[in-house]
Amino acid sequence: MHDAALQAATRQIRRAEEGATPAPVVCTFFDEATNTASHVVHCPVTKRAAVIDSVLDYDAAAGRTSHGSAQAIVDYVKREDLTVDWQLETHAHADHLSAAPWLQEKIGGKLGIGADITQVQAVFGKIFNAGTRFARDGSQFDHLFTDGETFWIGELPVTVLHVPGHTPADMAFVIGNAAFVGDTIFMPDFGTARADFPGGDSRQLFRSIRRLLSLPVETRLFLCHDYKAPGRDEYAWLTTVGHERAHNIHVHDGVSEEEFVKMRTERDATLGMPRLLMPSVQVNMRAGHLPEPEADGVSYIKIPVNRL
Repeated sequence: MHDAALQAATRQIRRAEEGATPAPVVCTFFDEATNTASHVVHCPVTKRAAVIDSVLDYDAAAGRTSHGSAQAIVDYVKREDLTVDWQLETHAHADHLSAAPWLQEKIGGKLGIGADITQVQAVFGKIFNAGTRFARDGSQFDHLFTDGETFWIGELPVTVLHVPGHTPADMAFVIGNAAFVGDTIFMPDFGTARADFPGGDSRQLFRSIRRLLSLPVETRLFLCHDYKAPGRDEYAWLTTVGHERAHNIHVHDGVSEEEFVKMRTERDATLGMPRLLMPSVQVNMRAGHLPEPEADGVSYIKIPVNRL
C-alpha cells in the first residue's frame, strides 16, 4: 500500500479497535423527505462533537425554509451536553439544502468541506450565472480540507480522504474506527452513487470506492442516503467495509473498473434530475447560505431553462 493517507486512516482504525483511542458515539437523524442521514459524532471522553451533512427543510412549492430537522440536532446536542467543534459537509449536495449556517448560530462549530469545492463553484457559478460577486474560492467556508489531512474531535483522531467521482469535492471523514462516506456508496442492496453531474466521473468514483474498501473490513461505514432497496422495508445507513466488499450489488470484490463504468454510465442515463437540485446546489455552493438578497430584500433561486 503506497497511499499514505489510507495508511494513516488504517492505523487510526486499528488503534481504535485495540482500545488505544475511544470509539466515536454516533447518533443519526434521518430526513425521509430527502432520504438524507445526518450524523452527530462525539468523543465519549470529552463530549466534543461534529455534525455531518445536516438538512435544512425546504418546501419547493412554496419556496419556504424551516428548521425542524436541524432543531432535532440542536435538541440532541443540548440534551447530551456536547460541544460542537465542526459542521462538516462530505460534498455540495444536490438533493437537500445544508442547515450548517443555522446550526452554527445555535450550537457553533467551524464549517468544513473539501478543497475542490472551488471546482463545483466554478462550474455551477457559470450554470446559474451567479455573477462576479459570487466568490469561487471556497471563502464561504471556514476550512477547506485536503486529502490526508488530520485533526481531532476531543480524543477522536480524524483522517480526511478525498473520494471524488460523484462530485469533484467529495470527502470521507474517518473518525476513530468509523468512516462517514457521503454519497460515494450506499447500502449493499442499493449499490453506488450516480456520477453524471457536472464534474462527476464514474471511473474516478470506482477508484474512490475501492480506496474506501481498502480500509480494514471491520470499519463502520456511515452513509449519507438510503432509498430502501426492493424487498427491504426499513431505512438503513450503517454498514461495514467487509459487508460492502462481499455484497454490494455494483462494486463487490471481483467487479472490474470497466464493468463498473459500463454499468454506472448506462444506469445514470436512465435517471432524472434530483427534485431539489436547483435550490440545493445554489445554496450549498454558498456554504448553506441563500443567494444574496436582491433590491427588495428577498433571496431568489434561479432555474436555468434548458441548461441542464
